[in-house]
Amino acid sequence: MKQLTVVKVGGKIVEDEGTLQQLLKDFSAIEGAKVLVHGGGRSATKVAAQLGIESTMIGGRRVTDAEMLNVVTMVYGGLVNKNIVARLQACGINALGLTGADMNVMRSHKRPLKKVKMEDGTEQMVDFGFVGDVDECDGKMLATLIAEGIVPVMAPLTHDKEGHLLNTNADTIAGETAKALAPYFDVTLIYSFEHAGVLTDPEDEASVIPHINAESFELLKADRTVSGGMIPKIENALEAVEAGVKRVIITKADAIDGTKGTIIS
Repeated sequence: MKQLTVVKVGGKIVEDEGTLQQLLKDFSAIEGAKVLVHGGGRSATKVAAQLGIESTMIGGRRVTDAEMLNVVTMVYGGLVNKNIVARLQACGINALGLTGADMNVMRSHKRPLKKVKMEDGTEQMVDFGFVGDVDECDGKMLATLIAEGIVPVMAPLTHDKEGHLLNTNADTIAGETAKALAPYFDVTLIYSFEHAGVLTDPEDEASVIPHINAESFELLKADRTVSGGMIPKIENALEAVEAGVKRVIITKADAIDGTKGTIIS
């Protein structure tokens, strides 16, 4: 089966000129079929602040009211996505920017009230607003594009098939994309961000945890070695492995060749 690499890059990487340039150069050098999924949360937070809109994060995920939905649509689907697409074209990559609404690639439903474990250990019911939980991803459509030599660049927006866009976690987009493409390719999913992997000590880049499975993940959450936004990232990674994705690696943006980082299985 043909190899395919899905790379998810975080907002901090795409917002810095130096790291973005290197990331896109390394991504362009990946052999075989590939997909890029990007975040942009820091840019969205910055633009929202400039517009006088407050940002709220709970459990590593953004609460999205109507005003914030407008902001993330502009930032994710426009500013960040098209900048990356243009830069990839300059690298000789025939990229196509997509949200979940384009070609009905990814459909979701508005997240219902959800019980979330707070930082103090208590649980609280949270309304995340216009946030989408994915129902389906059209792997056949994406595989068709890829077969034509197109590299999809996925923005973290989905739709409910009733005319409404929904903000959707970029790690979830990457995981769902990888799972949907698993029947067509031998898929490697790489979550790239500013650290060398999942760390036992956030201040020590050498403290990479080499391997995490479902059992060790529960222990790492319990002792708070893993917290915040890393929790949904690992949850998405474990779900991808269960759904047939061959390899999932969490690593630094300059190591998307898959030779370093934390392996999730």
